[in-house]
Amino acid sequence: MDFEALHSANFKLLDDTVSDWTSMLAKLQSLKKDAHDGLQGKALKADWAGDNAVIGRAFVGKTAGEFGDALTQATSIRDIMLDTRDELKTQQRLLKDAIERGRGKNLTVTASGGGFTVRENPDKKAPGGQSDVDGLRDELQGILNTATEIDSSAATSLKALVDLVDHGFSDAVYKDRDSAANAVKEAEKLAALAKKKPEDLTPADFDALNAGLGKYSGDPIFSEHFASTLGPKGTLDLWAGLNEMPKNRDVFPDRHEKYAEFQKNLSLTLATATQADTPEMSRWKYDMVNMADQTLSRNSTTFGAQVMSNLMRWGDFDDRFLKDYGTKLIDTEKKMSDNGRHTPIGWQHMGMDPYLNRTGTDSGSDPMTGFLKALANSPDAATDFFNADFVTKDEDHDFEEDADNNGKNEKRALSNFDYLFEERDWPQEQDSKGKDSIEGRNNLAMALEAATTGHPAGELPTANTPPHNDQQAKLVTDIFHSVSEKPELLTKNGFMSDSMGQIAAEYMPDIHRGLHPAKTDAGTLFPVAGTPASLSEQDITRFLYTVGQNPEGYAAVNVGQHSYTTSIMEHHFANPKAHLPDDNFSVNENLKKSIEDIARVSGEIEGTIGAGRAYANEVEGGTKDEEFNSAIESASTWVSSGVGIGIGLATAPAVGPGGAIAGGVAGTAADEILGALTEGLMKDSTEEVIYRNGKEISDTKESTYKLIEAAAEKAGENAKNPSPHIVSAAATAAESGFTNAQAMVTDYCNGQGVPKQLEKEK
Repeated sequence: MDFEALHSANFKLLDDTVSDWTSMLAKLQSLKKDAHDGLQGKALKADWAGDNAVIGRAFVGKTAGEFGDALTQATSIRDIMLDTRDELKTQQRLLKDAIERGRGKNLTVTASGGGFTVRENPDKKAPGGQSDVDGLRDELQGILNTATEIDSSAATSLKALVDLVDHGFSDAVYKDRDSAANAVKEAEKLAALAKKKPEDLTPADFDALNAGLGKYSGDPIFSEHFASTLGPKGTLDLWAGLNEMPKNRDVFPDRHEKYAEFQKNLSLTLATATQADTPEMSRWKYDMVNMADQTLSRNSTTFGAQVMSNLMRWGDFDDRFLKDYGTKLIDTEKKMSDNGRHTPIGWQHMGMDPYLNRTGTDSGSDPMTGFLKALANSPDAATDFFNADFVTKDEDHDFEEDADNNGKNEKRALSNFDYLFEERDWPQEQDSKGKDSIEGRNNLAMALEAATTGHPAGELPTANTPPHNDQQAKLVTDIFHSVSEKPELLTKNGFMSDSMGQIAAEYMPDIHRGLHPAKTDAGTLFPVAGTPASLSEQDITRFLYTVGQNPEGYAAVNVGQHSYTTSIMEHHFANPKAHLPDDNFSVNENLKKSIEDIARVSGEIEGTIGAGRAYANEVEGGTKDEEFNSAIESASTWVSSGVGIGIGLATAPAVGPGGAIAGGVAGTAADEILGALTEGLMKDSTEEVIYRNGKEISDTKESTYKLIEAAAEKAGENAKNPSPHIVSAAATAAESGFTNAQAMVTDYCNGQGVPKQLEKEK
């Protein structure tokens, strides 16, 4: 910065700019409130259905969110400018104070071009002579250097902030210039360390990298600058090099126990970086995708995808990047497996291969495992990926089916879901304890959970979770049908059932529709805001029976069913004319029919998963019962979160048919029912083999009737429309449904194993 520019600076223009931005914040705050409470609030309550409910609400939600991001970005800009102005004013004051002190020592400062000159007064020398001259000169130059750094870093920070997104606004938060400027400096410093050859890295370098990435991984400016400065090749070389012990004789022996933490920190940093739209990051993403099917070097057998996929297990990666990366990964897998004919040989871990995953769950050699974990955190990308083609009918492959039932097999098309869930020969993997690894298929289940529900796996739906779209509904239909056709896909991989149970819980309206015999009125009895999944009675029965054999799957479906049943009953009690507005009958008679139909289907669901639980206990000799009880207890923690599991984003008591659910159940009938969920459902029967020797599953029956009866009672009370007669009818209907479920299980699940079958086989 020029001496005269700082000395004579008039900050009025900057003052006015800061003032204008401050005024803008108040306006944006008001717009944000209007967008959230008005625009988005009305959209959530609107009686929309089908594509309009999905696309319209998503657009409105995104638009409303942009107002919040605009406020956040404007606040960061204002704060950076405010801090910069105050710091420059401070430097100007320091400059003038120093000049004034110089006058007291008989020193004169004059502007000279862009710089300045310090001289002693000709008529009176400085007390310290040249020493005073040099001291003042150095002090003034230091002030100018600081001012220059402030001005330069402010410009860099503001540009970096604005460049983070091509369209819309960034949600990055920076309270002052220093925080934004430090993010850039730290990124450049740590990227320089990361660029060192693996053999040159020291434990101190590793510690600095690990600490820095851990601290700044969520900082958009830092992450973008770090990743783009390191580059895609440098990113791969860093993690691969750290795991090649011959190259890493200093770091690995002393720091290998910290590798899992470093892997997570680097993954989170890269995830944040991919959300940036800068030209540098766009190039980074493009090049990284192209490196997926390339080995790291001429002498290496490690592919780029094997490294990068292990740096994708944490964080929310950019959807477009995941889609492009997934396409490249599938193309590479097809080449390695000869279009799915055998195990993708390049992904099999061999003796000398590096361990690219340090969590202990698997070696990291199969890149599909880490990629699926990334999809579990990115629902939209997951939906696109699983519905994309793996092979078409026209490609060269061995997958066939008799689609026309004419006795002749023909080639079938496979989606990525079909291939990964049904057909893939997974590479053999072991965990750090030497046991067969379950990580790949478990990540697949979580990715499917995200793909079908619209939110990250392990989380719960919220008011902002959009209704299910046609691609999600199609995938759920495929999942139910696949498990129905091949139950062993779950029974041999029980660890996948928790995600399958969660999927079922959030598609309760669709399940109820599929089990309801009268299809013409299903739309008003079980309204769905988005696109309903087309589920057959057979597929539902076989799917629920299979999931019910797993404690976590059983618990998720159980909680979801009771949550949805209570909520939909309360909706109909509050809106008795919403379904069957038949003038030939009274309003209460029509309402009674509605509640009976709901209770009957609920009984069928409970009876089906109850039969699955019964068979699991029979096989395990009763010891499994404790696990089911424990899972129910864990499910009660979901209830305490105040979120309605299984309401399925379809309808809410406060909203008419087709309205989106708000997710919360506080103050509703479901709140009370879920709070008492464990009562009557937990029975310790480990002292004897249950459901054998002709013993009926009467305990499960009774608990089902009681809870559905209580649900009807509470729903009527909360809707201010109680009816003991209808409540009694609901209990009877639930019993009928439960009994019907046993017949359906026998008919549809014949050959799978059903309760008391073991006794008959003696």
